[in-house]
Amino acid sequence: MKATIWHNPKCGTSRKTLAILEEAPNVDVTIVEYLKEPPTREKLAQLYADAGMEPAAGLRIRGTDAKERGLTEADADTVLDAMAAEPALIERPLVETDKGVALCRPQDNVLKLL
Repeated sequence: MKATIWHNPKCGTSRKTLAILEEAPNVDVTIVEYLKEPPTREKLAQLYADAGMEPAAGLRIRGTDAKERGLTEADADTVLDAMAAEPALIERPLVETDKGVALCRPQDNVLKLL
C-alpha cells in the first residue's frame, strides 16, 4: 500500500503518525514536508473532499493568525486560497492512502487508512 503524509517534522503528532506509517507492514510511505513543498490549492481541495471535510476543518488555528483574519468563518474558497498561499495554515498531518484521506489528529486516525 502507498501512503502519503503531509508532514511537519517539528510537530509531535505528525512525527507519531509518521512512525505508525513506517512501522506498518507493506506500507510505502512518501513524506511531503508541506512547509517546504506546499500542496496546490487543487490538491488541498481534493484532499479535503476525499476526507469528507470542509477546508475550514483543516485550518490550523494554533500558532497562526487564522482567527484574526476571519478565516475560521470564511467560505471554502477563501480558506483554500489562504492555505495555498501560506501552508502554515494547513493543520497537520494529512495522510492519503488507497483507502482514503484523513486529518490524523489524533495520530491513531491513521489506522483507519491502513
